[in-house]
Amino acid sequence: MTMHLAELNVGRLIAPPGDPRVKDFMDNLDLINGLGKRMPGFVWMMEGSGEPGTGNTETKIGGDPQLVSNLTVWKDVKSLERFVWGTIHKRFYERRADWFEVLGEMHFVMWWVPEGHQPTLEDALARLEMRRQHGDSEEAFGWDWLKDAEMHISHACRSAA
Repeated sequence: MTMHLAELNVGRLIAPPGDPRVKDFMDNLDLINGLGKRMPGFVWMMEGSGEPGTGNTETKIGGDPQLVSNLTVWKDVKSLERFVWGTIHKRFYERRADWFEVLGEMHFVMWWVPEGHQPTLEDALARLEMRRQHGDSEEAFGWDWLKDAEMHISHACRSAA
């Protein structure tokens, strides 16, 4: 069975989506998401309403309008790495402190899914909680768990961040 790589990234904006403090982020969601969808190895992305400039920010976690998520599936780790750190996405990743609060807990998780499977946000949040509670495992892991991952070593935020 062919397996694909799912990832969930959760962040809390420093202000509500319509606030000028997060305008640069919101104004570039369509550009970055569109680029991701055209990347070799991209499989699927959890979508929002489709309204321009909103991405998936309408999907609130716990009813918090500032707690936003990105849930995608990729053919392999190399494809995801190329998008995250080998495209213009890297510039926005490097500016995350301009738009997002530093969370006091882990906010990123990956796991393998069967080809064709589209994970739900609920499943993804359960995987994130699994990683928070038990650390990296076959069911929920970060970049360091993946032997094929290389670009994160020089580009990713450290666990203390």
